[in-house]
Amino acid sequence: MISSKMLRLTETNSVIRAMFEEGNRLAAQLGRENVFDFSLGNPNFPPPDAVAAAIIDILQTTPAIEAHGYMSNAGFTPVRDAIARSLNARHGTDFSAEHIIMTVGAAGGLNVALKTLINPGDEVIALAPYFVEYGNYVNNYDGVLRVVPPNIPGFQPDPEALAAAITPKTKAVIINTPNNPTGVIYSEDSIRSIAAVIEQKQTEYGAPIYILSDEPYRELAYDGAQVPYLTKYYRNSIVCYSWSKSLSLPGERIGYLAVPRDADDSALILEAAAIATRVLGFVNAPSLIQLAVARCLDESVDVAAYDANRRALHGGLTARGFECALPEGAFYMWLKAPADDDRAFAESAKRQRILLVPGTSFACPGYVRLAYCVAPSTIERSMDGFSRLAAEYGLL
Repeated sequence: MISSKMLRLTETNSVIRAMFEEGNRLAAQLGRENVFDFSLGNPNFPPPDAVAAAIIDILQTTPAIEAHGYMSNAGFTPVRDAIARSLNARHGTDFSAEHIIMTVGAAGGLNVALKTLINPGDEVIALAPYFVEYGNYVNNYDGVLRVVPPNIPGFQPDPEALAAAITPKTKAVIINTPNNPTGVIYSEDSIRSIAAVIEQKQTEYGAPIYILSDEPYRELAYDGAQVPYLTKYYRNSIVCYSWSKSLSLPGERIGYLAVPRDADDSALILEAAAIATRVLGFVNAPSLIQLAVARCLDESVDVAAYDANRRALHGGLTARGFECALPEGAFYMWLKAPADDDRAFAESAKRQRILLVPGTSFACPGYVRLAYCVAPSTIERSMDGFSRLAAEYGLL
């Protein structure tokens, strides 16, 4: 018999992944062009040309033992130094190479941070709606996930609800902005309020409480919106970054942790995080792609293409009577489910060959998430199905 933890996971596998696999099954049966899969945040847009150029040049000019070999568990020092200098230039921070740990994506980084910080029974707070895997990551280390209810309709954090959720066992609060699944960017006022609440609570309980800032969507912000940089508002912040979305490299699994020098136990956290990278079996972040992203720190995917998709999908849905706000960032549309039953609505959508994810999966029933990182034609061709869906629910 497999472990009890994994047995539970096999029984409650990710709805997002299940919907993605359903999309593959339907595509094989009906043709991929006839399935409108908005389930998984798997970017359809290619990386910037500079990424391929960097990889080719590295392969042609760099010794194999460096391009493909082991290095310090924390990652290549020149890569970490380049990242630190880039962050300092863009955000006015004070990082150096020693404050950066290269990770296997933001998910790997969150796991390294949680492995580093929490003991069994320690509590980690997530603000609903939140990325479904947070609970699994916390459970990996026998921690307890506590959920702050969603602040509807704007989905900005609720400082009073957060304060009520913090206990003497709270070790960390996970912040995700731009947010998956809502596309909301937490405002500077919200960040200041969150920081004040946590600062007061860590003083009250006499122990540090860390913010883990999950940032794979930082560069995907629209209409000139600014995404506050957490370490500037709260010193016990740890940034968990990924290039999965900013450079369209989700399968390459590359990111980093950034730990400010003035965070409590900063040096010990960094030492432990490097060890956690090893003992979790990552050993180090992938070598070739570390070297490549270090040459592409000023590059980004075509945000204008995502913006065009954002406006096309929002316009098409609202014209058919659906209720959804225009997202400020990321590449997700957060749609109010007609009749409030998000799972039933997702099943109805599936009958129209439209795949989306129920909000229940994000601890926020009554909504569904659509990932619009798809080909523009997918949005255009899905609208007949959305029209039928709207008619079924009496919206047209």
